[in-house]
Amino acid sequence: MDKMCGDFLVMSKEDMEKRGWRQLDFLFISGDAYVDHPSFSTAVIGRVLEREGYKVGLICQPDWRSVQDFKSLGRPRLGVLVSAGNLDSMLNKYTAARKERGADDYSPGGQPNRRPDRATIVYCNRIRQVWKNIPLIVGGIEASLRRFTHYDHWSDSIRHSVLINCKADILVYGMGERQIVAIADCLAGGMTPDRIRHIDGTAFVESNVEALDGDRVELPSHEAIVNDKAAFARAFRLQDEQQDPIRGKTLTQKSGDVYVVQRKPAYPLSDAELDAVYDLPYQRTYHPSYEIYGGVPASQEVSCGIVSHRGCFGACAFCAIHAHQGRIIQARSHDSILREAKAIAKLPWFKGYISDLGGPTANFRHAACKKQLKQGCCVNRQCLFPKPCANLEADHSDYLALLQKLRKIEGVKKVFIRSGIRYDYLLADKNDDFLRELCRHHISGQLKIAPEHINKKVLAAMRKPGREQYLQFVEKYGKMNKEIGKRQYLVPYYMSGHPGATLEHAVELAEFIRDTGQFPKQVQEFIPTPGSCATAMYYSEIDPFTGQKLHVAKSAGNKAMQRALLQYKNPKNYRLVFRALEETGRLDLAGSGKGCLITGAARPKTRTPGGAKQRAAKSGADAASIQCKEKLPLREVSFNALPPQVKNQKPSPAKRKRRRGG
Repeated sequence: MDKMCGDFLVMSKEDMEKRGWRQLDFLFISGDAYVDHPSFSTAVIGRVLEREGYKVGLICQPDWRSVQDFKSLGRPRLGVLVSAGNLDSMLNKYTAARKERGADDYSPGGQPNRRPDRATIVYCNRIRQVWKNIPLIVGGIEASLRRFTHYDHWSDSIRHSVLINCKADILVYGMGERQIVAIADCLAGGMTPDRIRHIDGTAFVESNVEALDGDRVELPSHEAIVNDKAAFARAFRLQDEQQDPIRGKTLTQKSGDVYVVQRKPAYPLSDAELDAVYDLPYQRTYHPSYEIYGGVPASQEVSCGIVSHRGCFGACAFCAIHAHQGRIIQARSHDSILREAKAIAKLPWFKGYISDLGGPTANFRHAACKKQLKQGCCVNRQCLFPKPCANLEADHSDYLALLQKLRKIEGVKKVFIRSGIRYDYLLADKNDDFLRELCRHHISGQLKIAPEHINKKVLAAMRKPGREQYLQFVEKYGKMNKEIGKRQYLVPYYMSGHPGATLEHAVELAEFIRDTGQFPKQVQEFIPTPGSCATAMYYSEIDPFTGQKLHVAKSAGNKAMQRALLQYKNPKNYRLVFRALEETGRLDLAGSGKGCLITGAARPKTRTPGGAKQRAAKSGADAASIQCKEKLPLREVSFNALPPQVKNQKPSPAKRKRRRGG
């Protein structure tokens, strides 16, 4: 068995013959190309089942236009597993503007259109055509975040739970190692799928929920949500409140004559259990059959990277990671990570650089507080928002010790941290050792961070720290680099079009970008993906936790203007920026005057006394940020912390003096 695990997983009849297999136990259908790396769910689930003694075969990116590919490995003995892949198939294929993307990083050679829209449903329908009554289990991010009635941005509609449409027997949500082994053991023991109703981290369809054991929380029905947007916001809040493996309860949602039932989340894996998953003999690269296409692009970035933990207690509104992986951190041991690093150092393509050591948030290496491990996460309270909780244990010592050990491994020149850090958590740590080591050893001239916005109301909707904390970190980062004698930069990421953000807020952010000498090369436009709090805000126009109404930019024109304002220097954005300034009454920012965003024929409107306060009341912005003459002083942001392209645009001393009001 160990020798078999050292190879790639089975992908053909020839592979089965080499192993002496006449029939598979499980057939795994995946929307991604096969990359045998622990960052890819197909590899992890396949390896875990193989470790338990089950015979697993993969059919990756089958031609869904017929049933031929689905039958190629024969009928499996126990069941069929289906996943759309590492991304939701709609997000993978379409942009926020619903335009098709030109490439798919999870396909051989980056080829697009290798999977269908809503792949989970399509694959399941094909399986049901081939084997009508075979046990069918769905999982992966697409199924996980569409397990209840949800809003689908690409059809601009409310859709049923994916379970209703795909006719699967069981849905595995979250990180599924614990669940899939339990399901496999039940099926191997002779249980039929309709009797497997006790496993945490799963969902299923039932006609009678009265027979279920334990306490239940009923969500607004599918029909209620279709007819009332406020019901959608309530449903999300109830889901979020029970998204905890310790205190969570069973959720039910009526849909027509049946109920979608979700058991509470699976309990997090222990350090030893997580180590066992990552210690499996992954080949750490794509299957050799993709060599003729030049490989699989998504494998390149992660082939020399290391996942150190799972989960995120940051809980940003626009992110669904905490709804999938949970808010309780699951960390690997140092020994397991060091073993993986030593294995990476021996790879033929390793150049001495570990590309990343992290997780959803790199500097979260342990639970936010001891209470989480005994009582679960707090209901309707965040660990970091609106400010760090008094019980938060902000401590980087374990992460720092791990980084120091990795640097000593023979052949390792540098260990990068690219999966992102939470600077508000870093600021909460009174010890500066981690920041010093980060600047000295673990970035390559640039550190990417994500303030996302600077307006208080928008940041509140995002559940992100305020402008003051961002500027505090900028100053601290600049001072630290000066202290150690390095000239390194911050690359901030901003988001446009988030629920709660108006065109006036976008102008405010554009002025901040101007005054800090930045020019973002990349701007993320908000995409309402299933499962996130921000998507509930987008559809319902209500904050699910406060009940307050929110402004939501839904027209293509408004969203395009918000995005353009954040890159106002790009000549391609001139018309959109001018139109935005015109609509917001800020044509004082168009022209050749001091502080203008764009040049051109400006038609400034007369401002009456107190006008800034009136506009601030309307938009939610600070009056000081609206008044052009009260811009943020450039001296508040260290030049040492700005992106490298700003270096060549450094203003003259005289110009800087004028900007400061000197």
